[in-house]
Amino acid sequence: MLSLSRSLRSSLPKAARLNCPRYITTQSSSTTPSSSETTTSRTASFGFKTVPEESKESLVKDVFDSVASSYDLMNDATSLGVHRLWKDSYVSALKPGRKGPMRCIDVAGGTGDIALRILDYARENYADRETSVAVVDINAQMLKEGFRRFKKTMYHNTPQISFHEANAQALPSEVFPDNTFDLYTIAFGIRNCTSIPSVLEEAHRVLKPGGTFACLEFSRVNNPLLSTLYDQYSFTMIPLLGTILAGDRDSYQYLVESIRKFPPQPEFAKMIREAGFATGDDVDGGAWQDMWGGIACVHKGVKL
Repeated sequence: MLSLSRSLRSSLPKAARLNCPRYITTQSSSTTPSSSETTTSRTASFGFKTVPEESKESLVKDVFDSVASSYDLMNDATSLGVHRLWKDSYVSALKPGRKGPMRCIDVAGGTGDIALRILDYARENYADRETSVAVVDINAQMLKEGFRRFKKTMYHNTPQISFHEANAQALPSEVFPDNTFDLYTIAFGIRNCTSIPSVLEEAHRVLKPGGTFACLEFSRVNNPLLSTLYDQYSFTMIPLLGTILAGDRDSYQYLVESIRKFPPQPEFAKMIREAGFATGDDVDGGAWQDMWGGIACVHKGVKL
């Protein structure tokens, strides 16, 4: 049957969305009249705002609670449907099933669109009906939407798909043991996490030696003209479309801002290596593959 993690069995699937803004640590000093000791305040970016680190997760949860039911509609509207082509290219380049059945984990995958692509690709290209995907998300509404969609597919009530509510920064080891998965995917999710390094460390932990980490994320546009046009479109049209189609300007304003806070390609590639992965050289076509001039980008690393 379509399996749910233990925490989900008492209700509809809870989800944990792993679309994560860049993690920032700052130190601020304050002195009370009775003490000269300094205190350390850990903060994170929430779009262009700086918020206490402990507040970030709930703020992101509120965003994705708000947009869950209209998430793919808004992706279609804001990208003119191009996000589907990016996701198709992302999955096809990974060739799931080419070397036999794989155990995959798709993090921040609440709506199930990447998981479905992985299973379809393996079945259609390699007659593989044994590859499986564990969909992980921190947001209940996103995961509920993915569970609902998979009920319409041939994978419903099979061991090929399962849904789990969990935090990408601290995957429960009893559900996701060390050295378990062949492929870890996260698409348009890691920029929303509080601590990107923690997400990468967990990805490294759960992958088998030789396993692949693959991240599809919005990134840095390096062409000045394209960057200007992209910024104008992002900051004017996307919040407007959010208002018209979803009645939610603020959530889509945040999504635009979170993209700008994500590390540029060389910096993110360095973070992946620091987590223990091997990557290619720091060039387009090496450690990463730009799409549409860097509007989106695929980063890969291999666990040695």
